[in-house]
Amino acid sequence: MLEQMAYFHFLRPEWLLLAPGLLLFERLLRSSDSGGDRFHHVIEPELLQHLRLRRPRSALFNPTSVLAVLLAILTLVMAGPSWRQQPSPLAEDTAPLVVALDISESMATTDVAPNRLARGVQKVRDLLKLVPDKQVGVIAYAGSAHTVLPLTTDHDIAENFLTVLNPNLAPRAGKFPEYALPGIDHLLQRSYYRSSVLLVTDGLGAASPALIRDWCRNSGHQLLVYGLGDTSETQSTLPLDRDALSSLASDCGGRYFDATIDTGDVKAIAATLSDAYKVVDDEALPWLDSGYVLVFPMMGLALLWFRRGWTRLWLWLLMPCLLMLSDARVAHAEPGSASSGSEQVAAGHGQDNRSLESLWDGFVSLWLTPDQYGRILLSVGDYDKAARVFRNPVWRATARYYDEDFERAAALFTRQDSDVALFNEANARAHRRDYVGARDRYDQLLQRNPDFPGAASNRELVHVIIEASNRLSESQTEEAGVGSEEVDTQGDPQIGEGADSLAMEPEIRVQYSAEEILASPETAELWMNNVQPDPANFLRSKFNIQFQERGVSER
Repeated sequence: MLEQMAYFHFLRPEWLLLAPGLLLFERLLRSSDSGGDRFHHVIEPELLQHLRLRRPRSALFNPTSVLAVLLAILTLVMAGPSWRQQPSPLAEDTAPLVVALDISESMATTDVAPNRLARGVQKVRDLLKLVPDKQVGVIAYAGSAHTVLPLTTDHDIAENFLTVLNPNLAPRAGKFPEYALPGIDHLLQRSYYRSSVLLVTDGLGAASPALIRDWCRNSGHQLLVYGLGDTSETQSTLPLDRDALSSLASDCGGRYFDATIDTGDVKAIAATLSDAYKVVDDEALPWLDSGYVLVFPMMGLALLWFRRGWTRLWLWLLMPCLLMLSDARVAHAEPGSASSGSEQVAAGHGQDNRSLESLWDGFVSLWLTPDQYGRILLSVGDYDKAARVFRNPVWRATARYYDEDFERAAALFTRQDSDVALFNEANARAHRRDYVGARDRYDQLLQRNPDFPGAASNRELVHVIIEASNRLSESQTEEAGVGSEEVDTQGDPQIGEGADSLAMEPEIRVQYSAEEILASPETAELWMNNVQPDPANFLRSKFNIQFQERGVSER
């Protein structure tokens, strides 16, 4: 709390200039109260105090002092004290997750329907749905280990590769999870946060426990072990080695999880995963107005004016309220309507609700401007009504953004010529999957302000999505290959730039070694463009080539 108070400031400091006027006003009130004694100038004060039936009121608790306190609090509220920023709706989990999946022969056992590997893949897919923002990488191992998918936030691609994994893909028989450790280190070498490694298996190799324990002590990553299968030998010739897996997880400071028929196991894993949420665009967030909490003591002090003798300064406030409420119009059903009785009752309830809402809105408008009322609605989560109440288009855009109406939000953000509005428009376009439009807005912003916080990183993320979409579009173009036709995407959100035409062209394949692919990002991109349509055949070929060239492990 003390660290936050270091950022204490007033959002509207000009209202503090009202304080001297309030002090003068309070002084005048006290002088008028003290000068109201008609006998003060007629009888000597020493004699007057003995002639009075009661002494003059000298208590601090009186209408004048309470009014001074109330006005002082009002000044603070209007000045807008603040010491913390609004939480950002844009945040990403920067702690990756690597799934090391056992594809050895024992994972084809059917003691868990349909089999251990299929159930494990299903559970991993359920886990990905619970952590949609997390970067995920997949490594498959048996007698050798192979990276199926590098770290990515595109969980759809991860699920596509997970569903084709089967024991027939392994080029070498065995169960050696330690061969996956170099690949895990390679995937996590650029991660600055404590990452999680989920080991999905039914057992370990002979030397696996010692090697994995040494790796855990040196890496600092979180190891979670997920066991699949039945521990009874009557159900399988290779039962689940629960004791060894649980002991390994305990020695590495992690946790062991048994497979369940419901989603309780997946939810427990998701709750245990390491996370490191990084707020995007933290410096550009608006500051929270923390003066609203002072409204409650003001309301308590205002209740004192219901006491007898305390209403002398507040009667004038009742006049505009009475005038406003007297003109309120209440909607009634037409007497000649042909609707049924139940429809008339439902319409009557709806009209009553609208009437009450309009009365409340009319009452609130006496004290708050539309933008102030909209800020209150925004803070309580009524985003749709806040968007209708706001007059400021940027605040309306913000309410539409929180209401996930990104199309309207993007259009409203264009009504302010500022870096923040352009950044928010790009974010809104990205959320509605108009990635091309979002990238264009990020480019415009970077031309205007190259150092704008979060713009470059967001632009890079959107560009990666566009490139992936372009590669998918090109592959579909090559597979379709029926003459040529123009692609019309005008007016719709553009996920990628796509191919300009569909044409039959001879396919040129280039062979790359595994080392060339892993060493060069450019070569890896070219290699991905030549991926075979069947992911299973592609993975089988990839695993065999890698095994022939570099052995059982990546390093």
